[in-house]
Amino acid sequence: MTPAGPLPRALHPGAWWLWALGLAVVAGRTTNPLLLALLLAVTGYVVVRRRTDAPWALSFRMYLVFGAVIVLMRVVFRVVLGGGQGEHILLTLPEIPLPDAAAGIRLFGPVAAEEVLGGLYDGLQLATMVVCVGAANALANPKRMLKAMPGALHEIGTSVVVALTVAPQLIESVQRVRRARRLRGARERGRRALRGILIPVLEDALARSLALAAAMSARGYGRTGTATPRARLTVGVLVIAGLLGIAAGLYGVLDTNAPGYLGVPMLLTGTAVAVLGFALGGRRVRRTGYRPDHWRAGELLTAASGLTAAVLMYAASRTDPATLYPALSPLTWPDVTLLPLLAVLAGLLPAHLAPPPPPTPPTRPSVQPQPREAAA
Repeated sequence: MTPAGPLPRALHPGAWWLWALGLAVVAGRTTNPLLLALLLAVTGYVVVRRRTDAPWALSFRMYLVFGAVIVLMRVVFRVVLGGGQGEHILLTLPEIPLPDAAAGIRLFGPVAAEEVLGGLYDGLQLATMVVCVGAANALANPKRMLKAMPGALHEIGTSVVVALTVAPQLIESVQRVRRARRLRGARERGRRALRGILIPVLEDALARSLALAAAMSARGYGRTGTATPRARLTVGVLVIAGLLGIAAGLYGVLDTNAPGYLGVPMLLTGTAVAVLGFALGGRRVRRTGYRPDHWRAGELLTAASGLTAAVLMYAASRTDPATLYPALSPLTWPDVTLLPLLAVLAGLLPAHLAPPPPPTPPTRPSVQPQPREAAA
């Protein structure tokens, strides 16, 4: 019998990043806690269904914890820095008097429900965007992402990939050290176990850094080839200007109060300039790729899922922005309409349409030598 659904294979990392960035755009367009909670559930469901057992796939839990810390800190800041602007006072804390130089700033005092909910909504929005980026780190293979980089971004892409793999490698090192401590019978917990974990983790990170530097040096990292300094300067200016234009365009798209020229026009202009720089830089960098990754139906559907979610949320922000930003004065229960709900659910498609990850090959147990029988 033929198996139902696509065959297991590794998806192109660029498709996962486009999907995750599309969901991050959705999170940046709303502070509705219901939509953000549903978006977190969608992201987590896709990660659970499509992640592998690789070290970078184990970092998603860290992003969830980091998101929870962001929400907590936003609420704490609202309470500490004067959260009494509202009609519904939850409690009154002792206020700390400040000098006249800090006029307009208040420490503690009355805490209103409107301020607490405002901090909760803002923190949940930022935490959801962080979790979306964490989902891309958990699903996309950073080494394969480096292989798919254009020639003009090979050096920068190497630095970015190294930076993105720091957190997964640290998590893997901590788990390996804790496993070794348990095998040796160590029973310390909490702060007492920190010294026994921290030093081996730092030593392992230093060893990884030296091995990475040796591998990059052996592969000719940093060579400039036969390009002239003027050609390198032209390519660098075009690429940096294009990336700055893309950043400004994304800011204009995410911010509803930004001027019109900072939105789609700046985004398209920056993309065109960056593509021109990539094309010119790719001519001077000759790189060959072993078994390059191709874009197939699964990659196209995954990327289209994230882009569709971003487009639907952008349309919802233009037609009915009131439901995307719940009112705090007066307090109202958040409402969900059809278009934002479809935008969030569009991100769920890769969990069923993308090919499943290949199974991890089982580790073969090492053959232990049998002890010789003692002579009678």
